[in-house]
Amino acid sequence: MEASLLVELLTEELPPKSLARLAESFANELFNGLVQHQLKLRDFAGRRVFATPRRIATLIPQVSPLAVDRSQPMDGPSVKAPAPAIEGFARKQGVTVEALQQRDTPKGRIYVANVVVKGAVLDSVLAQLVSESIKKLPIPKLMRWGAGEAQFVRPVHGLVMLHGARVVPGSVLGISACATTHGHRFMGARSIALAQADEYEARLFDDGAVIADFGKRRAEIDRLLLAEAARQGGSLGAYQDLLDEVTALVEHPSVYAGSFDPGFLEVPQECLILTMRQNQKYFPLFDATGKLLPKFLIVANMRLADPRHVIDGNQRVVRPRLEDARFFHNQDRKLRLEERVPRLARVVHHNKLGSQLERVERLQLLAGRIARDLGTDGALAERAAWLAKADLLTGMVGEFPELQGVMGRYYALHDGEAPEVADAIEAHYRPRHAGGALPEGVVACAVALADKLDTLAGLFGLGQQPTGDKDPFALRRAALGTIRILVERNLDLSLAELVSAAFAGYSSKLGDARTDLKMFVLDRMRGYFQEAGYSANEVDAVLAMHPARINLIPRQLVAVRAFAALPEAVSLAAANKRVANILKQAAAKGESFANAELSGLKEPAERALHEALRSTTDAAQSQFARGDYTAYLKTFAVLKAPVDAFFDSVLVMVDDEKLRHSRLALLADLRSAMNRVADISKLAQ
Repeated sequence: MEASLLVELLTEELPPKSLARLAESFANELFNGLVQHQLKLRDFAGRRVFATPRRIATLIPQVSPLAVDRSQPMDGPSVKAPAPAIEGFARKQGVTVEALQQRDTPKGRIYVANVVVKGAVLDSVLAQLVSESIKKLPIPKLMRWGAGEAQFVRPVHGLVMLHGARVVPGSVLGISACATTHGHRFMGARSIALAQADEYEARLFDDGAVIADFGKRRAEIDRLLLAEAARQGGSLGAYQDLLDEVTALVEHPSVYAGSFDPGFLEVPQECLILTMRQNQKYFPLFDATGKLLPKFLIVANMRLADPRHVIDGNQRVVRPRLEDARFFHNQDRKLRLEERVPRLARVVHHNKLGSQLERVERLQLLAGRIARDLGTDGALAERAAWLAKADLLTGMVGEFPELQGVMGRYYALHDGEAPEVADAIEAHYRPRHAGGALPEGVVACAVALADKLDTLAGLFGLGQQPTGDKDPFALRRAALGTIRILVERNLDLSLAELVSAAFAGYSSKLGDARTDLKMFVLDRMRGYFQEAGYSANEVDAVLAMHPARINLIPRQLVAVRAFAALPEAVSLAAANKRVANILKQAAAKGESFANAELSGLKEPAERALHEALRSTTDAAQSQFARGDYTAYLKTFAVLKAPVDAFFDSVLVMVDDEKLRHSRLALLADLRSAMNRVADISKLAQ
């Protein structure tokens, strides 16, 4: 009889950052195994996944104890095979020769035996399915415990395999199955004997003081945090990542408020926030302007009537952490950033690309050039680039690498550097992650571009391009960051010139991979603009022109989309594709028509097209010059009729060489005029 199946692994504390993923993977693998053995229909309705610091579990409804027998055809020998071979096949399959059937195959007609395959028995396969599911979990490093050979991410101390009210016998990782789970270490029952699989979640909560569902526990913590933050008169800032981690650290959450000495607020708040979140898993509180308050929230694994000792203990623990941050901050400010720069000679950037000092020398030249190309003060960009990596040698960044650039900005302001220089030091790492904030201001953009382009040029020059899913130097992120800065900050810079300038900084150290790098960036653009909502055809139409000015691509895409919506677009795109093929074939034959005279055109249709093209191009020139690409493309819609008439009545590849070249030249002019914004032929289906 079908019943719910509960499988739970009771362990020591599991890695919090991967807990939810482990539980989901375990449940999926076990579910798929049951489906493959036909003990469960592929219906996810009602399936549950549970994850707490000391357990992963799944509850799967409507699991059969026994799969039905099924008939399975087994291919046998050819019908032309000797009789003994046919008899042997039948005997092996447990059927008579008379019961064999025949079917045609690509290799000829063969005998087929319909064999009855016994259905799987849950009791016989479940332990093996659980073991196989464990082996497939995304665990980077396994461990052993005790004297056995069992391996898992953490020691396992209990196994529940319960089908309805019945324990399914079996052993996994050296532990025999039972129907007993464990509650909260301090607040719940040590052992909870389950009478039914379906009562698992409720019994754990009622008797064990455990919220077993990760999502429900997360929602409860979120509710408690928001309520307590409101009581304290603060807000939580960006806290979702920490919320996921803390959810994996507690089984029965409570939230309490702590505080620290306001004197610590003299330290840059990023340091205090990182200390509290990363080291202590506290939630800092902020005022309405985003300024850090001397308060924080604690998510405890205990619900207490009097939590004072918990709060006091956490306040005592956080103080030395904040003292360390204040010490690093004060010590770092005793030495100016510019005095640290020469010491970068002892810091390796890459074993084949030199030191960090060599790197900042390249960044200084490249950032200055970019800034001047953008019409701003190159000296400010050069100063920011020179100081950009100096904070790598500070105590604060040594303790918290995530604060690279952030601390450089604070220390630069303390040193009296220009605000634009200080801001550029912090912003040159932007965007720090997908969708992250971009640099503000031209100087900051120049330094950020220089940093990313130098990295890309250096590693491409060494032949260390990303392959497959591997991208150890985050070059895809660097390329996407470059694209975002150029596009979203509307910087009028040539990609080809930027790439050449980046490679020039390495002198003769590298191979010439400029073309490879430009193609790599173009590939990233394809994904970037498709994610922005443009179709693959629209993006291909623009990128096929290898645009130099990336900041103009959004306008080109808007124009292509507007053109594609015109009733004439389909016909003109198809004609454009036909023209491209004709010109390609002519070039392959060695036809030379670059200087052909168009005065030799004599057919009415070709003369009409020539005249229409000339007048349309003259009218569209001013639109292109002012960057109105949409109007430019729409202007050419009037060519539909003369283009159609041309192809209906004119043969291009005639024997008369002069006339043939005139017609090819006309088509080349047509394609050139229509494709200044995008390759319209890419829109043809």
